[in-house]
Parts: sequence; C-alpha cells; structure tokens
Amino acid sequence: MNIKNYKKSEFEVKNLGKRRVKSPLELSKVNGDGVFNYVQDGETILYDASINCADPKSKESPISFEKAGPKEHIYFDPSKTKVGIVTCGGLCPGLNNVIRGLVMQLHHRYNVKRVIGFKFGYSGFIASYGHDYKELTPESVENIHTIGGSILGSSRGPQDVEEVVDTLDIQNINILFTIGGDGTLQGAYKIHEEIEKRNLKISVVGIPKTIDNDINFLDKSFGFETSFTIADGIIRNAHNEAKGAYNGIAVIKLMGRDSGFIAANAALSTQEANFVLIPEMKFNLFGKKGFLEALKERLEKSHHAVIIVGEGAGQFLFEDMEKRTDPSGNTKYEDIGVFLKKIISEEFKKQKFPHTIKYIDPSYIIRSAPAIANDSKFCNLLAQNAVHAAMAGKTGIVVGHWNQNFTLIPIPVTVKEQKTINLEGELWWNVLETTGQKTFDF
Repeated sequence: MNIKNYKKSEFEVKNLGKRRVKSPLELSKVNGDGVFNYVQDGETILYDASINCADPKSKESPISFEKAGPKEHIYFDPSKTKVGIVTCGGLCPGLNNVIRGLVMQLHHRYNVKRVIGFKFGYSGFIASYGHDYKELTPESVENIHTIGGSILGSSRGPQDVEEVVDTLDIQNINILFTIGGDGTLQGAYKIHEEIEKRNLKISVVGIPKTIDNDINFLDKSFGFETSFTIADGIIRNAHNEAKGAYNGIAVIKLMGRDSGFIAANAALSTQEANFVLIPEMKFNLFGKKGFLEALKERLEKSHHAVIIVGEGAGQFLFEDMEKRTDPSGNTKYEDIGVFLKKIISEEFKKQKFPHTIKYIDPSYIIRSAPAIANDSKFCNLLAQNAVHAAMAGKTGIVVGHWNQNFTLIPIPVTVKEQKTINLEGELWWNVLETTGQKTFDF
C-alpha cells in the first residue's frame, strides 16, 4: 500500500446531522478531575506517528483518522432507538464477543432496549428466505462469548440492497452494525448509499472481521491473535510428528487467502518452522535454488522439516486450472497443501530419497474456536467504540485501531486495497531470520 495514493479528504467521516441529545454518559471535559473525557470533534490519530512523516515544506497537515470515543451530545434519542446487528462471511473467533459487547454497551450505557439480530448474514433481511429475527437482550447474550461461531449464523454473497433497506425501514431500524470482512463492508457501504438515496436517517457502522488481518488501516483485526495462538500448538505437535520419523516432513496449511499474516506470526510464535510460504511471495519448486532443493538440503542436515503454507500461496502453480468462485465472488483457491504433499512425495520418490510426509489443515477448527482472552478484550472495546460512533450519528464507517487508539474510518478507504505483507518489510525479515529460510528462485 502506498499512502500517497490517498487524499486526506477520503478519511473524512460522514454524520447524519447535528447532535442535539445529551449523552447519558456522565463524563468530563476537563483534565485532572479523575473522570474520563468526552472525545472532542477534531481529535485525530496520525497515520504515521514517526517524525519522518512531517514535511516542513508542506502546507497540508498529514493524513490522520478521526479518533473514536464517546461524545457529549449524541444524534439518537436512546429511548426511541432500535438497533440491528448482522454477522456475515466466514466464521472467526470473537463474533459472539462482539455481539455481546454491542448489546451490553447499548443496554447498560445508553439505555437502548430494542436490539434485534438478523440471522444468516444479509440473507436475514430478505423475506423470501424466511429467517426469523432474534431478540437480543443482556440475558440472551450473557454467556455467548464463551463459545465459538456466531449465535446469529452467517452466510456469504450479496443480497438485493433495495430489499435490505426496505427491511430496515419497515423494522424502524435506526442503527445497523455489520460484522464482517471486505465483502461485508462493501455490502454495508452499498446499504449506506441506498439509505442516503432515500434520505433515511439510519447509521451504518462496520466492525471489521477478518481472520486474515488483511483490512487496510487497521493494525489488527479481531480473531487474528486467537488464530495464530491456536496454530502455535498445532505446529508444535506437527514438529513432534516430523521429528518422529527419519526425514519426516510436516506441511501445515493456515488461513490467508491473499495475505500471509497468520502464517508469518505463527512461525514467529513457535520458532519451529523451517519454511514459510505465503501468498505475497513467488517461488520456484525446481532448480538449484528452488524450494524442493532447499527442503532436501534441510532434511539431509537435520532429518526433519516443518513447512507452514498460507492457503493462498502458490496459486500461480495452478494457472492451467479452471477458475471457480464462491457466492461472494471470491476466486476459489486450489489446495496448495495437498499439492505440495503430492509434488514433494513424487519428486523425492523419483530421486529415491527416503522421507515421510504428513499434511495438516486445521483451518475450520481454528475459525470456529472461542476467542482467547486478549482477543475477547479487543472485541469488547471495538463494540464499545462502535456504539459510541453510531449513537453520535456517524455512518458509512468502520471502527479501527491504529497507533494504540481506536479510530473511525470511512468504509471506501478500507476496501480500496487489501493489506498484505511487505516482503521488504520488518515482519517478513523477522520470519526469514527465525526460520533461516533463503529466498527461492522464480
């Protein structure tokens, strides 16, 4: 990502109108009284906090994000506010934590009593599917954070935007929280645009969910930390399996369609991987500096090897395959893990090189797991800040986190391009230092 491709105006947050309702939160506007302060209009968080970002010759202030947090005056009257919540896309640790956090914040802090969940993603807004709504109360969500998945269910794929907004209008929804990734956020913005077209006063606030950690202008997304924490134990066990056989090889495929953040962080966590293959890199399987030769050298030296591969890695190896898509329009990727196991076995058999290989794909086990403690905390804080923003009439935004602060970012800039690992950046260099992996020819 090149920040120079973005204009400061792209980060301006939309508001439904003037805030005339006094917030029920009893906070402060002065420092030193021991009470948390309301966030004032104009408070921002710098994109680049380093001193190098300041250009003394520039008349423009640097790019920054609106700071999230409670406002002294809000747009919606809590006694007349009705809220909808929807979860979309694939499962991810922390979905139930976010739902619980939203309901608890709305009920206990803002006294909003009417909250409903739309079931099975955006299809829950479409009458022909026949999905019931789910009333959400503090009692009904009290313990849901202890289990994985989503109590509202989920689905992929777009739905008729006009019918979605019809449902919001008929149900008298004032605020819609959408919890999902790139496709969900794009859908949320289309809903926001249709709401604007009809001149309705409905706030649309996205809570970014991507287990791959690939949404721009967020330093992390919920579920990501849980995913590589669970992967840590799986990789350690795979390491034991590999060491238990002469020239034992363990191939572990982890989530990451277009970015290798889970694979990279899992490798740094365990420090037991010898090779990490991610979607951002290209590599040659054959040749003196190819992957297979490097693997053979590792086995000849240490007699075991652990390979972590992101699910989107090596898709260039399937160029002759017919492209398929899922209901969301995403390309269905070929199974690189199965492919690697097959190629490694075939090549080493040709060379009469003794080996044992095991392939492990824990993806769906990880996706449906409950959030670990730090992710659970992060989910709750995201939910709290999403409620503050929505009650203040912010709309067409996602709640993010940057430079140790929660932020508000217009949806279009977050979906303009995906966040990926910079192969010349510190994270990837850390992986190479930890694994000892060399750069492969391509």
